[in-house]
Amino acid sequence: MSSISSVSVVVPTFNRAHLINRALQSVVSQTFTPLDLIVVDDGSTDDTCERVRTDYPHATLLSQSNQGVSAARNRGLSVAQGDWIAFLDSDDTWCESKIERQLQALAKEPQSRICHTDEIWIRNGVRVNPMNKHLKSGGNMFKQCLPRCVISPSAVLLHRSVFEDFGSFDEELPACEDYDLWLRLCAKLPVTYLPEKLVVKYGGHDDQLSKKYWGMDRFRIASLEKLIRSGALTNVQIQSATNEMLKKLDIYLQGARRRGNRDDCLTYERKQDWARTCLEEPWKYADNQLESRESAR
Repeated sequence: MSSISSVSVVVPTFNRAHLINRALQSVVSQTFTPLDLIVVDDGSTDDTCERVRTDYPHATLLSQSNQGVSAARNRGLSVAQGDWIAFLDSDDTWCESKIERQLQALAKEPQSRICHTDEIWIRNGVRVNPMNKHLKSGGNMFKQCLPRCVISPSAVLLHRSVFEDFGSFDEELPACEDYDLWLRLCAKLPVTYLPEKLVVKYGGHDDQLSKKYWGMDRFRIASLEKLIRSGALTNVQIQSATNEMLKKLDIYLQGARRRGNRDDCLTYERKQDWARTCLEEPWKYADNQLESRESAR
């Protein structure tokens, strides 16, 4: 990672004609000029595409039927030319030195393949302070990633090789797709954290995924189960992931029982039984070669 040469910016969007210019202007105002700016329109029915074509003709505009944010980001990745990839959600903005400051931080840690920054939160037009559970960090942060998403897509800069090694966004997940990716990456890679507020995240609007889908933990449970079954974790990581899965299952099942949803209860009780067995015998799913290497250190 010692040579940092080029950055591609991928902006997924859907019916954001009223916001897209604000986001894209924060890209073109960067003190470091990206190699390419890729806007992926995920089936908008407003004039998002027309605004991009008219106001940002140098951007690469890709249009597809509505397939979700994961498919949109992956489509952008498929044509990105840069060595490094930056994502920007179309309702967020960057401070003008965001990319430059991340590249400077990465130059000091030449083996790093992931860098994220702190951020400013604006909710319904008012600046709010994140709670302690949302505090950002770096280093080996797999455990910090288990409870919730602690890396924002808009704040991250990733070497393109991470997608070759660990896969891209899971298009079968309608939400928590970022949580799913960070778990896969942070199980294996350390993270460079730049404690500067270089991203402005806007929340509170009705089209956010957290408002569109109820019971977001069901997607996190699915991610945890998939990761545990992947055979990519150590025994210790499996135990940590399984404990977190059991916490989320317990909360989810409480809600399912209150709703009287018998089918949901049966499905997630089976998952609960599997997780308990896995906690007792993590070696069944562990990466034994990795475990042996770590034990030998």
